[in-house]
Amino acid sequence: MSPRLIIEKKQAGLELSRQEIEYFIDGVSGGEIADYQTAAFLMAVFFKGMTIRETVDLTRAMVQSGRTVDFFNISGKRVDKHSTGGVGDKLSLILAPTAAACGAQVPMISGRGLGHTGGTLDKLESIPGFNVKLTVDEIREGVLRNGAVFAGQTDDITPADMKLYALRDVTGTVKSLPLITSSIIAKKKAEGLDALVLDVKCGQGAIFPKPEEMEELARWLVNVGNGFGIETVALLTDMDQPLGRTVGNWLEMKECIEFMQSGGGAEDIAALNIALCGIMLYLSRLTQSVEKGCEAAASALHSGKAYQSFLNIAQSQGADIFYIEHQEKYPPAKYKYEFTAERSGFIADIDARTIGELSVLLGAGRKSKEDTIDYTAGLEFLFKRGDKIEIGQPLAVLYADDKAKLDSILPDFPAVYTYSDTPPEKMPLIMKVLTKEGESSWEAFKKQG
Repeated sequence: MSPRLIIEKKQAGLELSRQEIEYFIDGVSGGEIADYQTAAFLMAVFFKGMTIRETVDLTRAMVQSGRTVDFFNISGKRVDKHSTGGVGDKLSLILAPTAAACGAQVPMISGRGLGHTGGTLDKLESIPGFNVKLTVDEIREGVLRNGAVFAGQTDDITPADMKLYALRDVTGTVKSLPLITSSIIAKKKAEGLDALVLDVKCGQGAIFPKPEEMEELARWLVNVGNGFGIETVALLTDMDQPLGRTVGNWLEMKECIEFMQSGGGAEDIAALNIALCGIMLYLSRLTQSVEKGCEAAASALHSGKAYQSFLNIAQSQGADIFYIEHQEKYPPAKYKYEFTAERSGFIADIDARTIGELSVLLGAGRKSKEDTIDYTAGLEFLFKRGDKIEIGQPLAVLYADDKAKLDSILPDFPAVYTYSDTPPEKMPLIMKVLTKEGESSWEAFKKQG
């Protein structure tokens, strides 16, 4: 076999064998295949696609390129959640400790923010001392000790995927369904997962704004996940407005801490957290139905068990829990600006993608991987879509440590909001559920068991 012949075969739209895929990925991870050949391979896949079988084989080859978290002979099922990314998407921060408080084992390997979507690791690192740079052995130990762990991808977990992802970013091949799918599922399999819940987002703030694109990605992820031996379920959810009431690393972290301390918060955060956790508990065989799983999740939140679970995880990972227990002591942003309503009526829309892009300009995100994060920068929303407001009423507060950055986005911020004289149509938060058996409504799926 040779890299050139494999590239030419895929360029011709032909199906690659398992042996050809493994040979190529072994060469990528071992350094025998040059970056220019890997880039040519990615372009061929981008334009000609892959079958589900090829994608499963690509996923397997990437897992085999590195180490996996080994839970051999450990009772129970390992389960995780993955989101395709959105603006203000902070669910993992609440979900992992909630599931752990209910007895689940959650080896959560997350990413950093790049572009208009934020990253779980950046939010956690806004807490002084929180260490997410764990080894494979430390990830395993954290799960067995506390039920859940927050970690970044290590150099020895799917190293082939790390090389492919870096080249996808610079060759314009990111939005390839086989490449997205294999990248996500490979990392999840390397966690030692038995089950996976996917939060596939659609709307202005999502990677795939169109519903049909979102659904196609969800089907790929479900089919490949199940084909790879991970029981996989996908929720298709709304991302036309920011999730929760904050965007920005410490602001989102603070919102999640307050949520766990009080047992509730923004309606969309509460509903999605309970839904995703309910499925995780059901797939872990800890409850007899999804509905019973949702009830257990709500109980863990309201009783304070989820908050205690988060404290245990944070303390084990080196966090200074003083700022968790006393958020008011956290050093505030140097500058803030209160934005007021330009007219009376109803909020018809909040442009999630623009919010994400403006938060990056404030310093809350990265344009490139080398950019430094301002943990205090971000936005707080006092009202959401469908709320009635009066002219001059405060709608949002903007925060930054850099006044020039704050001033630079003020002219563009009013365009984030659209107003109407009548209440806008209420959009469902969970549009549908996809499993290997097919699709159903959320209400029907909840009854499963």
